[in-house]
Amino acid sequence: MSKSGVMLRLARQLRGFPQNEAAECLRVPNSELSRIENGLKEPSEQLLSAAAETFSVPVEFFAQTDAIYGAPVSVHAPMWRKKSDVSATELHRIVAELNIRVMHLRKLLEATDLEPVNKLPRFDADEYDNDPEKIAVLVRRFWQVPDGPIQDVTALVEDAGILVTHSDLGGSSVSGVRFSVPGMPHVIVLNRQQSADRMRFTLCHELGHVIMHTFPTPDMEAEADKFASCFLLPTEDIKPAFVGRRVDLRLLASLKPEWKVSMASLVFAAQRAGALNTTQAQYIWKQFNIHKIRLREPPELDFAPEEPRTVSDLFSLHINDMGYSLADLSKMLIMNETEVAKTYSINLPGQDKARGAHLRIIQ
Repeated sequence: MSKSGVMLRLARQLRGFPQNEAAECLRVPNSELSRIENGLKEPSEQLLSAAAETFSVPVEFFAQTDAIYGAPVSVHAPMWRKKSDVSATELHRIVAELNIRVMHLRKLLEATDLEPVNKLPRFDADEYDNDPEKIAVLVRRFWQVPDGPIQDVTALVEDAGILVTHSDLGGSSVSGVRFSVPGMPHVIVLNRQQSADRMRFTLCHELGHVIMHTFPTPDMEAEADKFASCFLLPTEDIKPAFVGRRVDLRLLASLKPEWKVSMASLVFAAQRAGALNTTQAQYIWKQFNIHKIRLREPPELDFAPEEPRTVSDLFSLHINDMGYSLADLSKMLIMNETEVAKTYSINLPGQDKARGAHLRIIQ
């Protein structure tokens, strides 16, 4: 099977081209492009040259022989309720981006040794009574997380060897996705267009999948949601915040910056803690709708998103310690310089490397 045809399809999907539109741009019949992408016909050099220009990739891109993987089981729920579906084109674009990120990370990791600060535990849901709250408590204890709010969830997840990165995810409404392929650390990609509190929740949702779900189950999404809620807001830790106080919008707004979660998450936590019964919670949700909080929580309560560091540290290590230029990196990753710089927000030589202590060059 022609790998160049597979890579041609990957480049097309990365740029969001339906096959018929790509065929028109490349001036070949759609049937011919389909045969090429499916490995039934070798593409000509002229076609690959035209494709490189159309899809803004170096022509060498099509010579890569890395394994290409399909869509992951879990693609976290869309961010906006008004757009509840993800189109096939959007999903293809996301999966293409994930594959290319893995290809890049594999090359970057070849010269470095990623040493996690903490071990990544496994607590299969079916071995713990399918109780995500119980597992969330165990994970916090396993990592010796102090009681109360977690100040930087991203750092905690990265310290366990998971690679976290931000992306526009092709402009889709997907809030986050986990990609796990053989021989590579887990990769979690978060949509940078969502709010910081949503990003933290999405990250913990994907973490829940990594820890609890070896195989897909019918309830895995609900379990991951509950894991995220209980990991960020342990019932026993948040309960004192509600004791002797009326749970209303004012209280929820005051707790949001402290716990770095959404006001909606705090409603669910209040119910778990016994501070709201079903009728009281329904009243709160009506208040959310009246004040349009369900669509957009008050912007004055926003806080800065957490910044992943491991991937940027990998680039810093190559630039600062190994003497790579942007041109060198682009050649190694087989992508255009402007796209590499934009995608990975590459630091210039001499800039701080933050939490790079867990990375070292392989001699």
